[in-house]
Amino acid sequence: MTNIKIKDAFNHGKAMIAFVTGGDPDLETTEKLLPAMEEAGADLIEIGIPFSDPIAEGPVIQDANERALAKGCTTDHLFDLVKRVRENGSVTVPIVYLTYANPIYTYGKDRFMKKCQECGINGVIVPDIPFEEKGEFLEEANKYGIDIISMIAPTSEDRILKIAKEATGFLYVVSSLGVTGVRSNINTNIEKMIENVRKASDIPAAVGFGISTPEQAKAMADVSDGAIVGSAIVKIVAQYGRDCIPYVQQYIREINSELKVYKEAI
Repeated sequence: MTNIKIKDAFNHGKAMIAFVTGGDPDLETTEKLLPAMEEAGADLIEIGIPFSDPIAEGPVIQDANERALAKGCTTDHLFDLVKRVRENGSVTVPIVYLTYANPIYTYGKDRFMKKCQECGINGVIVPDIPFEEKGEFLEEANKYGIDIISMIAPTSEDRILKIAKEATGFLYVVSSLGVTGVRSNINTNIEKMIENVRKASDIPAAVGFGISTPEQAKAMADVSDGAIVGSAIVKIVAQYGRDCIPYVQQYIREINSELKVYKEAI
């Protein structure tokens, strides 16, 4: 468990990073879904900790948060769930949490990062903490070997070099302005953003926000190190509920079919 590193997700070509809201539609389904996602080809799994005010999320993931909270999902439940799938060996790929500053403060910064280490979480994404305030959690994260995943957006511009230089784990490249959600077109010059990253660091950079089709994933992987898919998976979970697992697996396989050319080249 302690030997798993985020960089491992990028050792097999372009990474397919899959997001799921923890506890949606219920904890039992999440516990089955995580290993199923790995089996289908997810190289890294993001688990969203349900929160009442997820400001970076669009309606799809907001609704998933509400469903999970209504089912009684808590941070401790998710820690216990992750610990089980790590200890039984059913999930061996890196796992990161996506959460917000308030839940970490409420839980206790040191206690939260310690629990991440104990259960096998490799990193944490905190969308409402800008780079300049990353130090709020850095001491505790470093203490327990947890990567705080930095994000860059189309508006980051001159800050990209600085953010990339200090990034750990991987760099989350936000494809579009606004909140998460499926988009029919991604018009941001991702290639230019990645070029700026490469001036400062060789850290893996994966693109998220709005990717929903295999073709979009391929387009993003063409210019980066991987594709992050969230809302499209959460929509499948919302549609099929406890029966979602084979449908999520099929979707991940479809995304991976477009990334296969990179994986076969390794």
